[in-house]
Amino acid sequence: MTDAAIAKAAPKSGGVKLAIVYVTCLFFIWALVTNLLDPLLKTMKTVFTLTPVEANLTGFAFFIAYGVMSMPSAAFLSKFGYAKSVMVGLGGIVVGCFIAIAAAKLHTFALVLTALFVMASGITLLQVAANPLIASMGRPEDSSFRLNLSQSFNSLGAACGLWFGANFLLKGEIFQKGITITEPMREQALGFVSNVYFVIGLGLALFILAIFFVRQRITDAAPKTGHFVNPLTALSSKWANLGSIGIFLYVGAEVAISLNLLLFIEQAHILNIPAEQAGKMTTFYMVFAMIGRFGGSALLKSFKDYALLTFVALGAIALSLVVILTKDMVPSAHAGEVSLLLATVPVTTGLIPAFAALLIGLFNSIMFPTIFTLTLQRSSAPASATSGLLCMAIVGGAFLPLIFGKIEEMTGSKSLAFAAPLICYLYVLWFSIAAKKAPTHEIEEGVASGH
Repeated sequence: MTDAAIAKAAPKSGGVKLAIVYVTCLFFIWALVTNLLDPLLKTMKTVFTLTPVEANLTGFAFFIAYGVMSMPSAAFLSKFGYAKSVMVGLGGIVVGCFIAIAAAKLHTFALVLTALFVMASGITLLQVAANPLIASMGRPEDSSFRLNLSQSFNSLGAACGLWFGANFLLKGEIFQKGITITEPMREQALGFVSNVYFVIGLGLALFILAIFFVRQRITDAAPKTGHFVNPLTALSSKWANLGSIGIFLYVGAEVAISLNLLLFIEQAHILNIPAEQAGKMTTFYMVFAMIGRFGGSALLKSFKDYALLTFVALGAIALSLVVILTKDMVPSAHAGEVSLLLATVPVTTGLIPAFAALLIGLFNSIMFPTIFTLTLQRSSAPASATSGLLCMAIVGGAFLPLIFGKIEEMTGSKSLAFAAPLICYLYVLWFSIAAKKAPTHEIEEGVASGH
């Protein structure tokens, strides 16, 4: 290579590294915003005196955006490119934040739901753009490593979102037990909501400005766009469909477990601890996921992505079976037998299934980004269309928990309800094995040819 060529290549390399840093920040941002949902649900339920179903509309309003907005986001990405998509996606979150502020000022729950849908719509566009973008920034064989590393910061953002929300949304007299809620208490709680979303909205507005100054570097490093691609073209690709099923089932399994983990480990025959303590323990589920993503990113330097996905799928299956085989040894209808039974059951009996359930987070860790990149590398559809279909599949998080709950209702066992995620992990295992034999290609906007 000539000196001129080296000089020309050096800035480009530095530009790509800077672009990777900015795009990785996006993973942290949307995880933080998403994981404010749990404490926000508690706030809304308390302030507006909602039923459990009404309170859970917060999650529905948020996650339904993936089903509604993923395909339009893919179309927008194909037409306007990655840099503009990132800025518009961040702008959507900012708009949602300020709608949330208005909702808090007006004391309108319906407007809160609107705000969450708008925020999630922005996040959907970010996900549609950022996942293939980070996967394409560098050598194709390292795409799973880059996406897993970025997803590690996603887990960090999730943990920060939970901490941030717990500390700034769940404070005030209104959350004390046995207290009569007054209008000033509601005003105070909604004031905290307003403050939190103001800080986030302002911070993201500044970040959009930073993205604006590096937009050309992102464009240079991204797959080429500029022409409209019908997002429905992804449906014609076998691997885009197989990957979307994988994402649907994986996300559904992860959300189903996380939503029911507290209820599982607090049971008398598991850990027999108060709900508050059980809730604190569930944070290890996310901590294990973060550890797994950082560790998985390192391992992907030495192992094939499909091989590592096979390993973690087997681990999740094994741990799910441990939970399923746990006997529900304390029938709730026989209170008189409970104390006698607990006196004779070793403490470790409940520790094993509790730890197994928490440890599933470790094996969940690399599934999403690895399924994503394996699919992008094998899909015959344009990257934007494939990414749109994959992101739309995140809506699985709204449906698998319902199946989990139905199994529990039918069997009377929270342990047996883990059969729902078990089936999901079995599909992920099959997907990883099938991916090994499938032809791959570089991630690009044109229709790929395998090699």
